[in-house]
Amino acid sequence: MATESQNMNGFLSNKIAAVTGATKGIGYAIAESLAREGAAVAICGRSKQTAEAAAHELSERTGSKVVGLGVDVRDQNRVSEFFRLIDETFGGLDILVNNAGLGIFAPVAELTFDAWRETLETNLSGVFYCCKEAIPRLRRRGGGSVINISSLAGKNPFAGGSAYNASKFGLNGFSEAMMLDHRYDRIRVSYVMPGSVDTDFSPRSSRAEWKIAAEDVADIVLSILRMPARTTISRVEVRPSLPPK
Repeated sequence: MATESQNMNGFLSNKIAAVTGATKGIGYAIAESLAREGAAVAICGRSKQTAEAAAHELSERTGSKVVGLGVDVRDQNRVSEFFRLIDETFGGLDILVNNAGLGIFAPVAELTFDAWRETLETNLSGVFYCCKEAIPRLRRRGGGSVINISSLAGKNPFAGGSAYNASKFGLNGFSEAMMLDHRYDRIRVSYVMPGSVDTDFSPRSSRAEWKIAAEDVADIVLSILRMPARTTISRVEVRPSLPPK
């Protein structure tokens, strides 16, 4: 187990981060990387039990303080509770990583209204709710970083992906507009667009060595945060080097 004294040397020491959708996969890897660099971290996932268990495990693995809360980011009130927990536990916020997301894949004719709403509300509205809560907190700290985990599906449509494509195209546009809105608040806004990642994100996925690892996306997040304050990385596209031919 990493010790607290080891984390004191991390470049994120004394920083406070929030990561949504962080009970597994990309979000978990990002939360772990932030904690290993010394940040105090708040995570959320839809299940209270899995969020608290993941937070406990991350604390044990990294030596940093990690708290977890069960939050469906579609629920504005639950999102507000999450940020109140951050205030009460840590007293502020420096970094927000919006990772919570889902994929429901079907041709438009077969896509249900509920599936459309769930996808857009999770992948896009949930990001908006979190950013609305984060902005005043980041302002009070003199600025900070917002990193939205998007997808190459935000620029490359595919059959069966209408709801997912729409949510990620929208997320990319939202991210770029937010960057312009709040750059003079010293809030840097970036988005990361991975291709195939080796997680259990959706039934379309299968475990494969050729895919991007969740830890690779976490390393990209750290690279963005390492940039000097004068520089903003607007977006990062990342894809497998050697996908199947």
